[in-house]
Amino acid sequence: MVRPSRSYRVFQGVNGVILSLVVVVTLYPFVNIIARSFSGERQIRAGEVTLWPKGFNLTTYRIVFQDSMFWRNYGNTVFYTVVSTAVAMILTTCYAYVLSKKHLKGRTALIGVAVFTMFFTGGLIPNYVLITTLGLKNSVWAIALPNAISVFNLLVMKAFFESLPGELEEAAQIDGLSTYGILLRVVLPLSKAVVATMVLFYSVSFWNSWFSAFLYMDSSDLMPVTVYLRNMILGATGGSNAGAGTEQLSQVGANIQAVTIVLTSLPILCVYPFVQRYFVSGVMLGAVKG
Repeated sequence: MVRPSRSYRVFQGVNGVILSLVVVVTLYPFVNIIARSFSGERQIRAGEVTLWPKGFNLTTYRIVFQDSMFWRNYGNTVFYTVVSTAVAMILTTCYAYVLSKKHLKGRTALIGVAVFTMFFTGGLIPNYVLITTLGLKNSVWAIALPNAISVFNLLVMKAFFESLPGELEEAAQIDGLSTYGILLRVVLPLSKAVVATMVLFYSVSFWNSWFSAFLYMDSSDLMPVTVYLRNMILGATGGSNAGAGTEQLSQVGANIQAVTIVLTSLPILCVYPFVQRYFVSGVMLGAVKG
């Protein structure tokens, strides 16, 4: 066994120190936010909270968890995220698979149409008129359909599908599989990494989204939890009486933002470790190669 050289050991030490500092810098904001969410208003305003709660306070959490509207809106968020992610994955996967076929007539035009939408949109008012005219207001489709295809995700999946050996599909055709059969039984089982990555991208996007619901939903019973928590912040700062803006919130306005960040981030943080192992390989395998 070859013993590492002195210069290599020095490199490993320096590299370990740098990576440790990066981890500390990355984790500190999250730990600080959690500590602030459990701290008292006076301690937060005085800047005494760092990595550990001070003036332990559960008032904001109690207000939120005792409000039935919170749980109703949280359920809406889960429903909107699941449905919207499913629709987005189906459309993005089919579109990317089609664009990966270089013999497809009009392929360049289809790619151009997709890329065009990255730089130009119809605008807020035309989109609102379109959604209203189609009768999609106050439904999950007002959130799912306008944001169903992310062009960046589409291009990544397209590049990944192009990297798969064409001989596999030719063999599947000889065995009698149709185009859909090849996609479902050959291509997708080999694309778990990029599919998991796209599911993560879409689910995080839809989970954090609030403006579409704020624009297209007329009833508070249909709002996602992000709008509920936005209204909490406005109520705590005296900007609005909507949502959970109660008299108690004025007493905990200093930690309301920390609580909202914790409540909206926690589900994604719980899911992320299960798909993280696919993340790097999915993006790299789908990257454009020179």
